[in-house]
Amino acid sequence: MFTGLVQRIGTVKRVSRGVGLVVEIAADTPRDRRSLGGDGWTKPLEEGESVAVNGVCLTVVKCDGSRFTADVLRETESRTGLGELVPGAKVNLERALRAGDAMGGHIVQGHVDCRGTIAAKAPKGRDFQLKVRCGRVLASQSVLKGSIAIDGVSLTISGLGDDWLAVDLIPTTAKETTLGSKKVGDFVNLEGDIVGKYVAKQTARQGLTEEALHEAGF
Repeated sequence: MFTGLVQRIGTVKRVSRGVGLVVEIAADTPRDRRSLGGDGWTKPLEEGESVAVNGVCLTVVKCDGSRFTADVLRETESRTGLGELVPGAKVNLERALRAGDAMGGHIVQGHVDCRGTIAAKAPKGRDFQLKVRCGRVLASQSVLKGSIAIDGVSLTISGLGDDWLAVDLIPTTAKETTLGSKKVGDFVNLEGDIVGKYVAKQTARQGLTEEALHEAGF
């Protein structure tokens, strides 16, 4: 499990597409401050541990300090943007939450629901807003002021439509994650709030649609 607070930016060192996709990534050293999720990289990586790469939970197969190699399932490659990684690409990294760690973001599983597309990027004073096309299913499971993980970054939904959502980014988030360099048309990995997904499934089973609630006076 993760929190959506990015700890380091990583650089893709190698991408191998033989029998399956294999990526090798090195965690960059912060220039002048701890990253958003704190300095969770003081201890070396261990084989078998989980690391979120752009919001995708991967298992460390080999590691050397803060450099690691991970296999990518075909299902993961088809559902996320990891299959498009090339050497030199920057990615958001977060190590798995450990007992006693602060829960500063929200519950992020590292199981991406779908890929979204940046539809608009607009300044809002010192901040800026990203509008992301996400499809009707994910939009229906989301709520204003609820949580969404975009490329592994825990964010608050500030706008919501039938097939899109919007989030606002402060300068620190833009600087300390890859979202600050995103452009219109770029793809991003999206993971909805797990609580919203469970609620949506249970209400669907019970026939509690928006129309039914309206007819009942809610």
